[in-house]
Amino acid sequence: MNGIEKITAHIAAGAEEEIREMREASDARCAEIMAEYERQAQAEYWQMIKDGARQIEDSASRAERTAGLEAKKLILAMKQQMVSRAFELAREKIAQLPEQDYVGFLARMASSAAITGQEELIFNERDSQRVGRKVVKAANEWLARGGMRQGLTLSDETREISGGLVLRQGDIEVNCTVDTMLALGRGELAAQVAEVLFKD
Repeated sequence: MNGIEKITAHIAAGAEEEIREMREASDARCAEIMAEYERQAQAEYWQMIKDGARQIEDSASRAERTAGLEAKKLILAMKQQMVSRAFELAREKIAQLPEQDYVGFLARMASSAAITGQEELIFNERDSQRVGRKVVKAANEWLARGGMRQGLTLSDETREISGGLVLRQGDIEVNCTVDTMLALGRGELAAQVAEVLFKD
């Protein structure tokens, strides 16, 4: 190895270590944020349960014969409302992530959804200006690590979406908006969310 090769190898090793450390730090920060949001959500939901229980008691005293049925209906509606609120809160918390965490979240989503690695990424106007280029760069880095072609680009087009992104190549689009991801995951996660919220 000549001097240039040694310097190049040293720089490459340092860059790989730095990328690994940044990924670990980002993953740890995301875990901390999610744990904090879970604690906040649980406190809000337990308050809602207490308020709902008071409503149930009031209803039961007014309707003696139908109190049992009405109470069950109210509990079910309240649980459904709280599960819906949990998903709404998740959407809000994702939108409020610190920029670095939000970029990492979107980059991983884009790189996972990329089919060819040549798609363009479409954001809402705010995200396009604020984090669009950073997400494209980070997503291409994720693709490179996975051995895929790194040709993701930032689209000039923006969409009226609450957050997340859309990948497009020609007429083919992959919807990775936050609303769509939560809607798709809702069926799978609703039972788990309810179990966490309502366990004895």
